[in-house]
Amino acid sequence: MKTTKVFGFLILLLAVNFTFAQDELQITAKDSIVQSSWIVGVGFNAVHDSGKMFDGLFNVGSEWNMVPFPSRVSIGRYFKNGLGLEAIGTYNRYQEGNIIDQRVNPVDIDYYGLDARITYDLNKILGQTAWFDPYVGIGAGYTDANNLGRGTYNAVVGFRTWFSDRWGLDFNSSGKWSMNKGDRATNHIQHAVGVVYQFGIEKGLSKRGEEKLELLAAIEKEKQRQNDSINEMNRLRDEALLAERLEKQKKEDALAAVEKAKLDALNNKRNAIKARIEKLGNVYFNLNSSAVSRKSMVLLDSLVLILNEIPTLKLKITSHTDSRGASTYNDWLSQRRVDTTKDYMLTKGISDDKLITEAYGERMLLNECDDNTYCPEEKHAVNRRSEFEIIEF
Repeated sequence: MKTTKVFGFLILLLAVNFTFAQDELQITAKDSIVQSSWIVGVGFNAVHDSGKMFDGLFNVGSEWNMVPFPSRVSIGRYFKNGLGLEAIGTYNRYQEGNIIDQRVNPVDIDYYGLDARITYDLNKILGQTAWFDPYVGIGAGYTDANNLGRGTYNAVVGFRTWFSDRWGLDFNSSGKWSMNKGDRATNHIQHAVGVVYQFGIEKGLSKRGEEKLELLAAIEKEKQRQNDSINEMNRLRDEALLAERLEKQKKEDALAAVEKAKLDALNNKRNAIKARIEKLGNVYFNLNSSAVSRKSMVLLDSLVLILNEIPTLKLKITSHTDSRGASTYNDWLSQRRVDTTKDYMLTKGISDDKLITEAYGERMLLNECDDNTYCPEEKHAVNRRSEFEIIEF
């Protein structure tokens, strides 16, 4: 199906290139024609009234009658459906010596005609052009010829050729049959040629213009179909991308939820271990001593159990002194205290890489008992300690 549509569109493009190779593919003034208008005309007429309507038709010198000045005027209204209504007035002169009603005319005789007719544009059948309009028609009128007045039935055939939208030439021949069969009035033929002028013009498209319009509409329809197809493809692509993004986001959210759950569980476990260690408390030392007391040994034994229970756990041990004594001495003493604390745990089987130590001397007091403040012994005792901090889990 898609191949057929593509092939059809290529044929359409080839037709465009072939038909409109010299023109741009757009409706121009050349593609319009006059569909309805008023037409006035001025010209000449010739009358053949020899008595035998179609005999001697080409005997111009002896049987045609003309005058050397414009002798015909007309006005008509022509409609889109091809019909036209026209009124015509003519003057002529039967010339002395010509054959009139089968006799030699003895003197010049005036000819007057007033006619009305209905015509039909044959281009409605043959195909519209902008320059050539053949037509046929019927009508009736009154003619005073050879000093005989008579009503006539008329039939006309002719064509107009146009130099522009307004100016052209009109050529036609009319047969006139007398309504008065009882008198001497004969049937005759009247030829005419003249200049015509159009006004009150209403235009439409010629056959070529209509073909162009249909072709443009077909191309526009094909372009719209292609645009719709592209838009549909883009819509489907966007929907697929959106679905892919949503699926990816869903997976990422699921992974994030799992990671968060793991992290929450880890933090909860860390906090639980931290709480167990904090519950054990600190190791405290006597004044100027770095020895681990029996009470502190019980605490350290409990800490060893926790380290053995959790193989990934690593601790930092920090030791401190009170403010009494020189700061250099206190630095040395706090180093001794942290070493004895660690050494005790090493004797219980804890590996060295699980314990990190740091001595702070008197720099991290827990209360106001500095060198400038008097404090009782129980307050100084609070600062003589070893603390434990989780650094890896």
